[in-house]
This record gives sequence, structure tokens and C-alpha cells, in this order.
Amino acid sequence: MNLPTIDTRYLFFTGKGGVGKTSLSCATGLSLSQRGKKVLIVSTDPASNLSEVLGTPVGHTPTPIAEAPGLFALDLDPRAAAAAYRERMVAPYRGILPEAAIQSMEEQFSGACTVEIAAFDEFARLLADSAATAGFDHIIFDTAPTGHTLRLLTLPSAWDEFIASAPGGASCLGPLAGLQQQRERYAATVARLGNPAETTLVLVSRPERAALREAERTRVELTELGIRNLRLVINGLFADETGDDAIAHAMAERHAAALATIPPGLAALPQSTLPFLPRGTTGLAGLQQLLDGTSPNTCRPVTLPEVTDLPPGLSAFIDELARQDHGVVLTMGKGGVGKTSVAAAIALALAERGKKVTLSTTDPAAHLADALAGETAGLTVTRIDPAAELARYTAEVLEQKGKDLTPEARAMLEEDLHSPCTEEIAVFRAFAHTVAGGTSGFVVLDTAPTGHTILLLDATEAYHREVLRTQGDLPEAVRELLPRLRDPDFTHVCIVTLPESTPVSEAEALEADLERAGIHPFGWVINQSLLASSTRHPCLAERAAYELPFIRRVQQHTRGRCVLIPWLAREPVGRDGLRRLVETEEKSHCCATA
Repeated sequence: MNLPTIDTRYLFFTGKGGVGKTSLSCATGLSLSQRGKKVLIVSTDPASNLSEVLGTPVGHTPTPIAEAPGLFALDLDPRAAAAAYRERMVAPYRGILPEAAIQSMEEQFSGACTVEIAAFDEFARLLADSAATAGFDHIIFDTAPTGHTLRLLTLPSAWDEFIASAPGGASCLGPLAGLQQQRERYAATVARLGNPAETTLVLVSRPERAALREAERTRVELTELGIRNLRLVINGLFADETGDDAIAHAMAERHAAALATIPPGLAALPQSTLPFLPRGTTGLAGLQQLLDGTSPNTCRPVTLPEVTDLPPGLSAFIDELARQDHGVVLTMGKGGVGKTSVAAAIALALAERGKKVTLSTTDPAAHLADALAGETAGLTVTRIDPAAELARYTAEVLEQKGKDLTPEARAMLEEDLHSPCTEEIAVFRAFAHTVAGGTSGFVVLDTAPTGHTILLLDATEAYHREVLRTQGDLPEAVRELLPRLRDPDFTHVCIVTLPESTPVSEAEALEADLERAGIHPFGWVINQSLLASSTRHPCLAERAAYELPFIRRVQQHTRGRCVLIPWLAREPVGRDGLRRLVETEEKSHCCATA
């Protein structure tokens, strides 16, 4: 595998969702173990798929990987970490404080922010406490999609500052005394992340403009955090060897054009490139394929029989949605599956049918402005900006609850509002208000990657308690949020996936989580299908053959409640590009021998 030489003990892989971080993390770990190293791979992603990629069920303690001596892996389970963290914080007060006070503390520790800080606490333990990983030569962190990763990496400074400024106070996490105990560990975490002799961070990107922009944004923010030992890996580069297939030619041109405009700061990093692989990299055999590498001219010619019963195009869902004049459409799924483009295409199509539509996002890494260039009558594009929502929420709380407080009490309230938890609350409130807009028109929401979305939805009850604690009243939009999300006539959840193993498994897990929350999906969107593109290039045809079982799996799982979007020769950017996502007609597809 053409990866840069890694000689530090700690190694991070990060980047936009869907760029291949987990595969590269696992392949790197396998490569190091084959050289006699003892390696631990750690996933910090709430939506981890380590078990699937490694072909071994991975637990919450170091798990040996079958048939890979020296290779171990573990998943940081945010919910289990939160439960353990909550008990660790509350236990010293049991038998001392009244039961009502204990129950109040437990409620304070049940929010999404507690889940995040608890997961970070475990991450910090592995990174800062050498004893916790004694015996391992290398620790590889497979991090969550970029927005979550950046928040994770900035938490040490944020919490350290908050603890220092509010000694003995209380936060949305409860008594700060518990956090004070972690201060030294967090300081050590910051130091280790920034030490180039100990830590290397690999930015992973596809050869695509959006992914490279995201990698550059990550590079800038990490550099500002003092993390400068960075590497860049371009994953999945396709080169058109034959030149006689329109889809292959378009893919090669798109990749080349993206690399030609790579930002200068990113281009200056040590860089490695990995080729496009026609099949998924799951299991040790798949990872070994990634280590060995391949190229398009090594692909075998593939002939598929004519396929006549593929799912219909996205217009089938648009037709059904357009029977109403209002409601909420949520596009949800694993990072990198195309939620933004699908959301923008649905919004544009509904607006062009005369509907009043608001297109919005809760994803800090989204690029809706790029996906939808220009103006369309009836369509409004907005974004839930975390910084703006935090400022608005803080001002309102200080105005409503702080105006009658003494200077000392107001100062304590301001300290509490400086907690990183407050941003989660502010964004959640904005999400609720955006959903409420679906009563007077369509609201199409491009949501954040799966793990963050589920945490957001799960935060409802904790949010109720937190608002009552800090503000004293509960907005109607928040009171009505869960009933609206659970109303299938009002909320239409479109689960977006790719016709590949990991995205489909991820989508099935998402659907199960939604069902447990009482939210029933409207249908599935299978995006970027090479099988549906009718390519005849040997390498792409091999990928198309690989897709078919996963398309069938989705058809069976959803009982036909799914649509299929082909990989398009022209990117779905701007109104014309988004229309092509919708206007694809259902037809038979065949990949013939090149």
C-alpha cells in the first residue's frame, strides 16, 4: 500500500465521511502487524463499522483479530462510556445527598453532550495514559467524520478552559469537581496530539472537489490547534486506461480535474495515492487487496445478464411527496453517500412543482451552496450555523433568566453558558424550529452523518430538562418535535446509501435506531450506482457486478420501497445537474464485456 512511512506510536485517520478512513486504518494496522508490530485500532465513531471491515466482532475492550497475529481492535461505545461516566460522577454522592438530588444529577448526566464528553474521556485515557495501552507498538485511531472529529479534538482545550474559569460550579454535566479530576489528562492529551514525535495525523480524501475542500478545512483547523504532523492520502483514484467508455472517461476526468485544483496548503503535505478498487475492502482478504494495490487494466472483463427489475428513479418518491403541500423530508445516512445532493434534488423538484420549500442542513461539513447554484422560485436555502445559534441562545437565556439575578448569580450563569454543551442545546433548538416550518410548506433537511444525527434525536428528553434548568420555559417547537418526527404523514425520512457492503449495513442499523425512536422511514435511496449507469469499462463493470447483491438486499429489506440513482457522467451540481438525479428513467441495465 502506497502510504507514507509512519514512525510515530499514535496515528489518526480523518476526513470527510465515506473517503475510506476505516479501510485505510485497518489496512495500515494489518500491514504493521505483518511486520511483527503489536497494533491496536480504536474507533471513536459513534457509527463504527470496524467489525465488518476486520471480519471479526469487535468489542469495547481490545479484541484480537482472527488470523492476524498482533492486531487488536476496540470500539469506544459512547452510550456505555456515558453510563460508566455518569456512575463515576454520581457514585461518590450516593448515601450523602437526598435521593431527589441524586436523581437530579443523573438527569443532568443523560444528555447528548454527556455522551460526547464521556466518549472523549475514554479517547483521552487511551491517548494520554500510556499504561492504558501498554504493550502496543502502535495505536491507530479511526476517527469519526470530519465535523465530529474536529469537535472531539477541540474538546480538551474547551473543557480545560471551562474548568479553570468555573471552579466548584455546576454545568450541564453536573458538578465540575468530577471534571476537575480529568484536567491533567486532558492537558496531556493536547500535548500528545501536538507532538510530531508521538502523533501523526493522516488526512484521507477522495479525488473529488468536495472531499479535498473538506480536507483543506481540516488541515487549517488542525494546524490552528497545534497539530502539524500531517499526511495526505488520496484514495480511489481512477485512471481511464481504454478511453472508449463514457462513464470511465468522465470519472477519470473528474478525478484529474479535482487534483488539478487541490489547495496549495494541502498539496504541500507529504502525499500518497491509492488506486480505485472495484470491490469492497471488507475482511482480511479485502484489506490485503488494498495493501497489494491494483489498477484498472488488471480488472477482468465482466458480463452481466440484462437486469430488468432494478428500482425506479428518484422521481417515484418526488411524485408521492408532491401529493402534499407541506411536511418535512429528512435525508439521512452514512457520511459520503450523497445526502446533500439528494436533499437538494428533492427540494428543487418540489419547488419546480409549485411547492413552497425550505432546504436546510444541520451538517457543519455540508456544501449546499455548491450543490444548488442559482435561485429558484419558491425555494429558500438556509443553514443551521452552530456559532450563530450559540450566540442567539446565550443572549436569550441571559435576557430572560439573567436580568433579575445578582451580579454573582449572573456571572455563574454566564460561566455555565460557556460550557461546550450549550452549543449542542442551541443547535438542537434550531433543528426543532426548522422542523416546525413544515407546517406551512415543505422543509427538506440535509442532516448530519448517522452517529451525530442519532445523538441529536436522542437528545430530546435531555434537552427538555436542560432548557427548563437554564431558561425556565420550553419552546413550542421543541415540545412538538418528537410527535412531528414520529408522524409518517408529516415527516418523511429518506435513508440514503450506496450499493456497497458497509453503507448498506450502516443504513440498516440507522433504520433500526429510528424505529426504536418511533420514527418510521419513508423509503431508501440507493445512490451513485455504476450498475445503473450502463458502463462497459472492465473495472467499472466489475464494480457494477459487485453492486447487484446489495441492491437486491435493499429491495428485499425495504419490500421494494426504494429508488436507484445512477452514477452520472456529469456531476449533480447546479439546477441542471440536480434535475438529472430526479429525471433518470427506470430501464434495464447491462454491463457487457469490454
